[in-house]
Amino acid sequence: MTLTQARPLTHRPASPNRTAGQASLVIKGMDRSGIVAAVSQVLSEHAANIVSLDQYSDDPDGGTFFQRTVFQVDSLGAVLPAIDADLTAVLGGTFGLEFTLRDMSVPKRVAIFASKSDHCLLDLLWRHRRGELAIDVPMVISNHPDHAEEVRGFGIPFFHIPSAGPDKSAAEAEHLRLLKGNVDFVVLARYMQILSGDFISQVGVPIINIHHSFLPAFIGAGPYAKAKERGVKLVGATAHFVTEDLDEGPIIEQEVVRVTHADSAADLQRRGADVERAVLSRAVAWHSEDRVLRHENHTVVFA
Repeated sequence: MTLTQARPLTHRPASPNRTAGQASLVIKGMDRSGIVAAVSQVLSEHAANIVSLDQYSDDPDGGTFFQRTVFQVDSLGAVLPAIDADLTAVLGGTFGLEFTLRDMSVPKRVAIFASKSDHCLLDLLWRHRRGELAIDVPMVISNHPDHAEEVRGFGIPFFHIPSAGPDKSAAEAEHLRLLKGNVDFVVLARYMQILSGDFISQVGVPIINIHHSFLPAFIGAGPYAKAKERGVKLVGATAHFVTEDLDEGPIIEQEVVRVTHADSAADLQRRGADVERAVLSRAVAWHSEDRVLRHENHTVVFA
């Protein structure tokens, strides 16, 4: 393993913190009457102002209820524990719902994994530097050293951890050592390695992958060559959560672009790379803003 030390980042443009004093409340559980009113009552008692509220039920007659609320309140850090206690009593006790409550002014910490392809990696780092993504990036991890200097230019530590051969246990152990307690989720920005089930269960945070085709089509290596052979008229990309079932995790976002018979496999790959960047950046943005709710093997996205 090699570590490239971060340089102080002096060229990042200043941007106002639009989430100062704001918290997100995400709720999931069995649908029943009175949930929205109960949430509003608790927040009102703490003089909190609801900025946005999105809700969805997959079946109003006893189905699963989902809600994302953003609220603003003075001295958020001081009053958040009291709000959490009251919500626990009402939502967890009275209604039997699961919920998470988070100060949105504190960015989620994201580790980015990459291999030799750099388009998704550099796009995320560029958007992060411009303040377009509500994240902190404490590290980039790669199984190749190729992008060390480029990542260092963004002021972010770069870790080269080789991962070759069938036994990747040593590499994954090092990954876990770096990640434990230091990140809130992981992004695979075209990281061309299969993660073991043991790693996925131990890492303890969500993992988002960008798949370079429109799942479920063209799973595996060389998707654009396969797409060319089939004469497709669309190519696309899929961002999804990683599970032990390869490329079968809950889908967060997808997009396609039209192509023609005149496009070569290289053309498809170039156009697909543009879609990959857009789809992955949206998935990362939505997850970092608590807009993605997992349910069984699909997602509810309040975008």
